[in-house]
Formats: sequence, structure tokens, C-alpha cells
Amino acid sequence: MAEKAKKETKDTSVKTVKAVNKPVENVFISKDDEYLFAQGTHYDIYKKLGAHVSEENGKKGIYFAVWAPNAQRVHVVGDFNGWNEGSHELRKLGPGGIHALFVPDLGVGELYKYVITTADGRKLYKADPYATWAEFRPGTASKTFDLSTIKWTDSVWMAARDKKDMNKEPIAIYECHIGSWMKHPDTEDGYYSYREFADRIVEYLKEMKYTHVELMGIAEHPFDGSWGYQVTGYYAPTSRHGSPEDFAYLVNTLHKNKIGVILDWVPAHFPRDAFGLAEFDGQCIYEHPDSRLGEHPDWGTKIFNYGKTEVKNFLIANALYWIKEFHIDGLRVDAVASMLYLDYGKQDGQWVANKYGGNQNLEAIEFFKHFNSVIRGTFPGVMTIAEESTAWPKVTAKVEEDGLGFSFKWNMGWMHDFCEYMKLDPLFKKNNHHALTFAMSYNSSENYILPLSHDEVVHLKCSMVNKMPGYQVDKYANLRTGYTFMFGHAGKKLLFMGQEFGQEREWSEARELDWFLLENPLNKGMQEYVKELLKLYTSNPAMYENDNNWDGFEWINCNDNDRSIYSFIRKTADGKKKFLFVLNMTPIQRDDYRVGVDASKKCKLILNSDDVRFGGNGNEIPAEIKPEKGECDGKPYSIGFSLPPFTSAVFQI
Repeated sequence: MAEKAKKETKDTSVKTVKAVNKPVENVFISKDDEYLFAQGTHYDIYKKLGAHVSEENGKKGIYFAVWAPNAQRVHVVGDFNGWNEGSHELRKLGPGGIHALFVPDLGVGELYKYVITTADGRKLYKADPYATWAEFRPGTASKTFDLSTIKWTDSVWMAARDKKDMNKEPIAIYECHIGSWMKHPDTEDGYYSYREFADRIVEYLKEMKYTHVELMGIAEHPFDGSWGYQVTGYYAPTSRHGSPEDFAYLVNTLHKNKIGVILDWVPAHFPRDAFGLAEFDGQCIYEHPDSRLGEHPDWGTKIFNYGKTEVKNFLIANALYWIKEFHIDGLRVDAVASMLYLDYGKQDGQWVANKYGGNQNLEAIEFFKHFNSVIRGTFPGVMTIAEESTAWPKVTAKVEEDGLGFSFKWNMGWMHDFCEYMKLDPLFKKNNHHALTFAMSYNSSENYILPLSHDEVVHLKCSMVNKMPGYQVDKYANLRTGYTFMFGHAGKKLLFMGQEFGQEREWSEARELDWFLLENPLNKGMQEYVKELLKLYTSNPAMYENDNNWDGFEWINCNDNDRSIYSFIRKTADGKKKFLFVLNMTPIQRDDYRVGVDASKKCKLILNSDDVRFGGNGNEIPAEIKPEKGECDGKPYSIGFSLPPFTSAVFQI
């Protein structure tokens, strides 16, 4: 609802509500609360700031509190007072700049905003930075909610999660945007509620054998086209799909079905929208006041001031809020590189060097160490994942070892090399053979996730299948072999929605996935093949328990560039269970193909990507092959078979 419209209705349907003027030394926010917030270590500050169901002097109502240190005055307005900007003034509690007021006779679902009178007399209508619910867009007001009413039934999942070593567990992530995964036929915007989505996505994830879902765009945001990466409501699950209680139902349902939940989290920047954090009290309190430090020129957004204790507290408490209040299992931190480098996306004159003359953002580095230390120490089973696109060292090393402390890092270099290689005409692959072997040379430097994310299938980059060269049948065969390489390679896995069945159009948030393609044998076969890869990956420790060292991976032949064939082994640390991967990246059949193995034990075929049920041509590979004695690839034995074009074969050996 626009501000003008709100003001026009201020004299109608007004409830009789009296403000209760509390003394400055109030009981809801204590001196200790103010002190810890000023120090940047009040990890439950969201329980104090914002709007909270409360009771004072025997009256039930809502306690409002907001940080606005430079404001002359702060009023709260809403339907309850007809949006009368002079009706309910908050009291400033102390020098820290927190303003608060208890308003009786209010409950859950009330729309409200703060009217901030700036130092120079302007009046700003602002949404609550700590609001736990927001008005459905295009409305921009905050809404009251009571988190204590949420009921959880996932104690078994939560207890088991914290006992696991995530580095030795299978992690197969389905990156998903709720609003475009599937469109509702009977709603104006096509949005399924969190509850409706829960029932549909759980069935699909279980069938496909994914271990986690990563949800894009959950924190409230005004513009659909930002995909949730320009946040205005850091503490509010987007109202596009229902209430916070509905979102909790989604998480609860996923957990009861043994599926973890990861959220995209955006501490790098925020939009300039007038109702949001930008110049919140008339001055830059969330962003850095120097535009060279406080603005992204390419993105048109504001950069958080990581040197300010209250701002760091806002962000770290927000991360803990999602973990504690909504039982989130992981946070994928967006745009980490943009935070670490002062000159990220900037030209000369647009940035300021640090005190040592370098381009490292020392305050952001300290922020990440603080953020990860708190989460690691409090919730050891919760993963933090860095989307970091450079070679910044020790992203996943412990803070005590001068690392940033993340659980995992997206291997953006692998994603780039993989996509560039896979889209090559087969004739040129032999000269780029190293593109797929390079990642193993640095694999042990971090705990990696191999992503094929939404960023790779938008903005004229083509969908995964349409990156592939050749005729349609070759595209699908090529991609099946590419996915086999991905799932066989060391590292946890992430695949963006729709790419598991060969979505042919680029992704758009405005429409649902092209589920109708599953009527086509190639698409249905691709989906079936990815399901088999996920089953192989999640059910065999050889595929995941040693991802960041050489105990679990061994090249057999990484130098067969003339034929563009790769062969390698995934194995358990004790070597008792092994899987041999052979991948032909060209349309040429190799009738005389031979690969080395260690022993005379029969090799059992597990997967043949050219199988008809996967959309292949049906070229057969023997179900079992007896190794022959004789040196090959530096091994004492070898197996020989006809390797079809664009085909991957996986053997248990």
C-alpha cells in the first residue's frame, strides 16, 4: 500500500489505542542489552529490537523497538492508529540510539512502519529492519508476528545433524527458487504457499535422492527480478508464499523426510529502496557513509559497514536467527569476493585502500571470522558455504589457523572450466584436456562444493543442455557424460533446478520449469540418469567420505587428450570399495578401448550412460569384465571393451 493511500485512510476504521509512556529505564530492553548491542555481541538482539508480543501492566500488546541513533524522533504508525504519524512516539532509551514503545491491544498481523524524523527535519517512512513478517509486495509495510507460536516436530533430525561430520557425509544439493519451480494454476501470481510447496518438493527430492535443498530468495525482497539477492527484510521469510509459520512448516516437513535446508544469505549489500535500510535515520547507519566504501557502482546497491559494531551485530544475529528460530541447516553466503576486496567491481578512484595500502577489506575479513566462529562454536552441525570466486586463501580453514572458517567453498573455478570445456566442439577438446583435470591439482586446499548454479543458466548463457554442441541427441549424451564427471569428481554437489531433466530454455523467475519436457524420452532419460547418479553418490562412502584429499580419488589416465577420454577411481580410505569411471568426451566410438586396474577381480558395470532408458542409443557394455594380466596405465591388469560415443561407464572394481 502506498504511503499516500495510507495517509488518506487515517481517519477511518481507527482503533482506540493509547500509547503507554514508559520511563527511559524500561524493563524490556535493559542496560545490558544496550551495552551488548553497542559491542556487537548481542546475538539475540532480534528478540529485543523489532515488534514483539508482550504484556505490561496486565495489558497485552506489541512492544516496538528500533535503532535510529541520529533521529530527532521516531513514531510507529499502522492500521491501528490510522497511519497517524504523530500518534505514537517511541522513547529514546539511552545514548546508543534505541527507541522503544509498548502499544497495548495489538496482536499478530498488524501492519506498521516507523516514521523517522531526521536531524534536518525530514520524515522517512521505514519498514522495520528486524520485522519477522512483511506485507505482500508491492506493499512495503512490516507485520507483527509471534515466533513463540511455531511448533517444531523435527527433534530427531536436529539431534542427528549435530552428531555428523559434514565433510564425511554425502551432500547433494538441489538449488531451488520456489516461485518458479512450479506455478500455481489458481493464484494471481502463480505462487504456491510454503505448505503446498512442501508436499510437492519433498516427494520430488526423495524420489531423486537429493540430501539438501538450497532455497533462493527467502528473505523478503521487493523486486521479483532480483531473485531475492536485494533484501529489504532480513528477518522476514517472504510473504509471497505465506506466513513465517508456513515457512516453518516447510522446514519441518523437509526435516521429517531427512532433507536438509540451506538458505541463500546476502550480507554483502542491500538495495536503495526508500523504505529499507538505506540512510535509515537520515544518515548512513547500516552502510558506510563514504560512497567509495559504501556503494557498489555496478549493482546500484549499498555495502554494509562491517566496521560498525551494531551493523555486524545485525548481520550475525540474523544468521543465528534463521538457524535458531527456523532450524536452518546451512547458509550459502552470497558474493563473498565482493566483501573481501575493496576494489571489487570498481575502477580507479571508486575505492579506498586499507590502512596498509592493500585492497583487502580488513573489516569484512574480521566479520567473517566472527560470523563463522559463533556458528561453528554454537551449532557445529550447521554449514556455512562461501560463494567465493577468487583464489582467496584459507576460506575453509579454521579461524585459529588464520582462515575465514567456512565449512565449504563453492568451486567457482571448477564450474567455469567445466562449462567452458563441455560446450567446445569435440574437435577442440583435445587441446583443452587440462580444463577437467586442473581442479584436482588444488582440491585439497579447501573443502569444496561443485556447483552448477542458476548463474550458469541465465542471461544468454544457455541452459546446461543447450551449452552442449551438436545435434539434440548429442547434446543430451554429452551432458549425461558431463554430469557423470561431476558426480564422480571429488567435492560435494549442487545442481540448479530443471537442469536435472535437461531444461532447454534459460531459467526465468517469471515462469515455471518446463515440466512438459518430461514427456520426451531424452528429458525423461536425463532425469532418470541423474537419479541414478544421485543414488550411486549418496549410497556409497567411496564417493564422498574423502573429498578433500587424495585418499578417495586416483587418476588412472588423465593424459589421454588425443582421444579426450578421462579415467579415474573413487575409493574408500581402506581401498576395499572402488568405482572406476571412464568418460568418452567425443562422438567417436573406441572399439579397442582398454583401461588399467589393480587386480584380477571381475569389474561389474554399474552405469552406462548410453543405455536406452537414459535416452541413449543402446550400445552395450558387458555387465562384467574379467581383467587381463598385462601392464596398462601403470597398472598390472586391464579391462577392454567398446566405449560408445559421448558415453560414460562406471564399474565397481
